[in-house]
Amino acid sequence: MKYNQLGRTGLFVSELCLGTMTLGGNADAGVWSAIGALDQDEANKLIATALAAGVNFIDTADIYSYGQSERRVGQALKDLSLERNKIVLATKTAGAMGDKPNDQGASRGHIMDSVQRSLERLQVDHIDLYQIHSNDTVTPVEETLRALDDLTRQGLVRYVGVSNWPAGKLGKAMGLSEALHATRFETLQAYYSVAGRDIERELVPLVQDERMGLLVWSPLAGGLLSGKYGPGAPSVEDSRRTHFDFPPVNLALAWDCVTQMRAIAETHGVTVSRIALAWLLSRPHVTSVILGAKRIEQLEDNLAAADVILSEDDLERLNSVSALPPYYPGWMIEHQNVTRYPAPYRR
Repeated sequence: MKYNQLGRTGLFVSELCLGTMTLGGNADAGVWSAIGALDQDEANKLIATALAAGVNFIDTADIYSYGQSERRVGQALKDLSLERNKIVLATKTAGAMGDKPNDQGASRGHIMDSVQRSLERLQVDHIDLYQIHSNDTVTPVEETLRALDDLTRQGLVRYVGVSNWPAGKLGKAMGLSEALHATRFETLQAYYSVAGRDIERELVPLVQDERMGLLVWSPLAGGLLSGKYGPGAPSVEDSRRTHFDFPPVNLALAWDCVTQMRAIAETHGVTVSRIALAWLLSRPHVTSVILGAKRIEQLEDNLAAADVILSEDDLERLNSVSALPPYYPGWMIEHQNVTRYPAPYRR
C-alpha cells in the first residue's frame, strides 16, 4: 500500500480508502437499503480487512443510511480497539437529513448542527477531514467558509474538503479563503472512472494548480466496470445497478472500455475491477480511490489493485479508448499554445 500526501497538508493517506456507503442500510433507509445493509459484525470485518491491507483512510457521510453508516464506523473503531491517531477519518455534510427547510445545505446553521451529530455517531472528539457533500446553490460561499474555519479553530475538524462542486465555484472558494484568511478546502471528492473522465476538463487542472487532494468516488462507475456487465458478460440478478442506476454512464463508451480491460486483465491474470482501479491509481493527480464493498471477497479483490502495475501499452490502450471528445475552449487553448507548450521558450 502506498501513502500519498493529502493535498498540500502534512497528512498522508493510503492510496485506497474504505468507503462506507454500504454500512447500515435497512428497510427504512430508502435507496440506501439497495446500496447496502451491512450490520455491525459485517462492518467490523470489512473495516478490519481494509486496515490489515494497509488502509488508514475511512470515508463516510451523515446521509449514508441517515446516520447509520457513521454509527457503524464509530462502533467499529471501538470494537476493534483502534488507536484514533492511526486512522484518518472523513465524513461529509449538506445532504438532506430530514424534511424541514434547514435539514440540509452548507449554511452555518446546518454545518454547526451536523458536525455535533456526526461526532456523537462516530464516538470521536474530532473529524480529520470534514467535507461539504453537495453544491448548495443558496448559501453564500463566504458563509460556508467562515463556519468551517470556526470548526477548525475549535479543533472539532482538522481539514476541510468539498465534493461535487463545479470548477468555477471551487476556484472562487479558494480565492475567498485566502482573502478572508480562512481555512481552505484541501480536497475535492469527485466521480472519476476510466469511462467517466469529465473532471479532466476543468477540475483536474484546478486541483493540480491549487495542490488539492483528489479523492475518487465510484471508481467502478457503480459496478459497471467490474466485469459483471457488458457484452459477453452474464446477466446479473439483484445487483446494485438493478435498483440504483447511478452514476449516469455513456454505456457505449463503458462497454468499449470493458472490452479493452478484459483483454488486459487476462494478460495480467487479474479481474477487470482491478484493471479499472489500477488505471485510476496510475493517474498522477489522484490522491486516493474510495472502495465500496458489500462482501469481504469483493473488498479483498479491489484492495489487490494496489499490486497491479499497468504497462505503457496497457495505459495507452485504456487512455485511447476512453479519451474525451474535443471541447471548447480546450481545443482552442491547445491550438493556440502549440508553439508555446511544451516547447522551450523561443527568442
